[in-house]
Amino acid sequence: MELKIGNVTLENNVILAPMAGVTDLPFRLLCKEQGAGLLCMEMVSAKAVHYNNKNTEALMEIHPDEQPVSLQLFGSEPDIMAETAARIEERPFAILDVNMGCPVPKVVNNHEGSALMKEPKLVGEIVTAMVKAVKKPVTVKIRKGFDDDHVNAVEIAKIIEASGAAAIAVHGRTREQYYSGKADWDIIRQVKGAVKIPVIGNGDVTDAVSAKKMMDETGCDGIMIGRASRGNPWIFKEITQYLDTGILPERPSMEEVRNTILRHAALQLEFKGEYTGIREMRKHVAWYTAGYPHSAKLRRMVNEMETFAELEESICDIFR
Repeated sequence: MELKIGNVTLENNVILAPMAGVTDLPFRLLCKEQGAGLLCMEMVSAKAVHYNNKNTEALMEIHPDEQPVSLQLFGSEPDIMAETAARIEERPFAILDVNMGCPVPKVVNNHEGSALMKEPKLVGEIVTAMVKAVKKPVTVKIRKGFDDDHVNAVEIAKIIEASGAAAIAVHGRTREQYYSGKADWDIIRQVKGAVKIPVIGNGDVTDAVSAKKMMDETGCDGIMIGRASRGNPWIFKEITQYLDTGILPERPSMEEVRNTILRHAALQLEFKGEYTGIREMRKHVAWYTAGYPHSAKLRRMVNEMETFAELEESICDIFR
């Protein structure tokens, strides 16, 4: 099912969520191959770009094969957000997203991320300034509210729409919940009923069946997959096929899992070098192999590996 966000038309409405330390370039390429309609990059600090922080450059690297891509900025000062948006607009991303959902203390304590849910007026100022600064569609990712006493996703969504944003993603948890407890899909349904721009649902979609259930229960226009995609890029193919045909595809074979892990590692090395690439693969291997026989032993071994050859040998040993 196509999804139109501003002047960008996505082939389908199943989207990879932005996740710090996860949705880097190698992982995004794998998700794209499995049919993700839009790939969201790791969040980037607008201030860091503004002050020419060298570490942010790698976070903003985009490969031609992964289009369309959404680049996500976080920050709380409308002028810096707008200036940064204008400065990076010529980069090859299709959509510019604003993070108003990150629950991490160092972000929240800086009045950024989900802290913005407490400041509706500032939300409007940030979105208005960014929409004026760029021609590309601006979207916003929010939460249900900051805590259970301040559930204001509907109010915030209306402000975001009135400020000119092209779509809203709603995570059905408060900041206080982080990623625990059950996601409230009814708040997604309420936001969908309150605005005319596309609403993307996020939270507790773990497979094709739950994806369809969210769409049926909330009426949302798209689905955003976060933690369920870790070690599982196949989820995008499974959801899109199920939504199109009603048929559940088979899970990947042991051979496909093995080949994907090795391909993921090879991409990590290509873009980050062996030292960083192998270390960053450790968490991915843990996600890919969770639940497999001998996976605990493999994870212990992987944490001590430093070369691709060692990784390859161990993976081939487990997935014989």
